[in-house]
Amino acid sequence: MSAEAWPGASRREARSALVALAFVLVVTAVWWGLALWPTRGAPPAWLTRARWVCFNVGPSGLPDAAGWLLLVGQPAGLVLVLVTVWGGALREGFRGLRASRSGRALVAVSVLGIALGLGAAAFRVVGPEAGAARDVAQAAREPLPDTYPRLDRVAPELGLVDQRGERLDLARLRGRPALVTFAFGHCETVCPLLVRDVVGAQRRLQESGSDAARVPRIAVVTLDPWRDTPSRLPALARSWGLDAEAEAFVLSGPESDVNALLDRWNVPRGRNETTGQIDHPALVYVLDANGRIAYASTGDAAALAELVGRL
Repeated sequence: MSAEAWPGASRREARSALVALAFVLVVTAVWWGLALWPTRGAPPAWLTRARWVCFNVGPSGLPDAAGWLLLVGQPAGLVLVLVTVWGGALREGFRGLRASRSGRALVAVSVLGIALGLGAAAFRVVGPEAGAARDVAQAAREPLPDTYPRLDRVAPELGLVDQRGERLDLARLRGRPALVTFAFGHCETVCPLLVRDVVGAQRRLQESGSDAARVPRIAVVTLDPWRDTPSRLPALARSWGLDAEAEAFVLSGPESDVNALLDRWNVPRGRNETTGQIDHPALVYVLDANGRIAYASTGDAAALAELVGRL
């Protein structure tokens, strides 16, 4: 490639920045492959141990919330560092690549590889094999211990707008149990599974013949009021399968109000101001019919249904 292809930063600096970015992408691909690559039959013992130690991969074959935070947050953090330290060199490097046919081909192949990898990862998470594995894992799950801690705390107020444009106060949830959780629309990893578990717990209790007064209502508070505005809530509710008959509410409002609510409910989170990505744990509060927080959980439909049954 000619020297003219690198007009700003020096060729050495621009190439070093591109090599560093390529290294991060390759390591990320290997990292995700180690965590998610499907195996025929049971994976070998060394792979099972490695996945458990590195990503908290359980019987479902998928990482837990902490594992997803590592898989998503670590590469994003490294790329952010690269952009911060070598932003100018990266821009000049990409200009240099676009100046030649081989460079453009390399960029196209890289983008295609990333797109295929993300598509394969998404199918691994939400595909039929993943669903079957989660169902088997839940069926084999041991019951929660009798000593599972009961919190018995006053639940903070909600007071945000739902997908119907109505204000949801805590008083509207009283009289029946409730499951309160926290997610956001642009999340493609933890959040869809978390909402699926909450809806699954409600459905389990409905199908078990439980009295209607013991079937929980659902409230999902957005972690991303910047993008999950009240006008987007109907579409978000539909995408998560939270229809009107399910007595489920998706809540949002002004940024300051949502963040104040999240603080009151002790929801840890961190937002990347560059990408808008939000790191957060899988967290579900189980409320009793009086509106008090009885339990905190990290999801799993069977576990949530069991906790509601203990109220």
